[in-house]
This record gives sequence, structure tokens and C-alpha cells, in this order.
Amino acid sequence: MVKFQNTTKLRVRYGETDQMGIVHHSEYINYLEIARIEYLRARGMSYQELEDKGYGLPVVSIDINYKKPAKYDDELNLHTSLIEKGRCKLVFQTTIKNSEDLLVCSAKVTLVCVKLDLFKPTALPEFLLDLIL
Repeated sequence: MVKFQNTTKLRVRYGETDQMGIVHHSEYINYLEIARIEYLRARGMSYQELEDKGYGLPVVSIDINYKKPAKYDDELNLHTSLIEKGRCKLVFQTTIKNSEDLLVCSAKVTLVCVKLDLFKPTALPEFLLDLIL
């Protein structure tokens, strides 16, 4: 299903690391969120615009495989693709590589579309499907 891949660059900040200067495992969840938000922006809509239209995409599942540690001041490349679409859900795959193009981690994140006023799963709206497919 991959039709578009977005790459987001970020540099590891000191506060994201532990005493050894290695990115704490929990920080990758933030990196994955940044990657998804920038994926949507690259397709033509900010996440704020999605919320202004009354929709949200909460995370319901994250599967991360760590391969190599990232360290303070490393430049990371986050490569994100939409790999699955259901009636109410989207599944994104992100691979994070360092500046030497070595795999740091890979992850699959599942999101479910909700109407913000009800916060119950709902079908993905046409305007969003038109952007991402």
C-alpha cells in the first residue's frame, strides 16, 4: 500500500538521553509522533487542521524494534509510510536511521479515527483519505 514516504530529520537533544548519552527508549514514541505529524503535513494538512474539522487519530498500538542506540547530537532520519488502511484505522511504519544510514529502530503504529466530540471510532473521512491515499 505504500504510495508515499516522508522523511523527517531531527537531532537528538541532551534531555532525551540517559546518563550514558543514549536516547532513552521512551523518547522514540515522541519521535514517531513527530514523524506522523510531518507525514500528514507533507500530504497537505496539519494535525491542527484535522482537529479543527472535528477528528483525531489516537494511537491504539505501537510495536517498536530497537536495533542500534542513538546518541546525544546524532542526526536521525525518520522514514514514514502508510502501510495499511481500514475503515477506521491507519497503520504507519517508521524506520529511524542515523546519519550513517544504519538502522536505529523500526516501528509500526496503529491509529484509530475518532470524532472528537464523541471520542468513539468512526470511519476515516473522505477529505483525509483523499490526502493520504
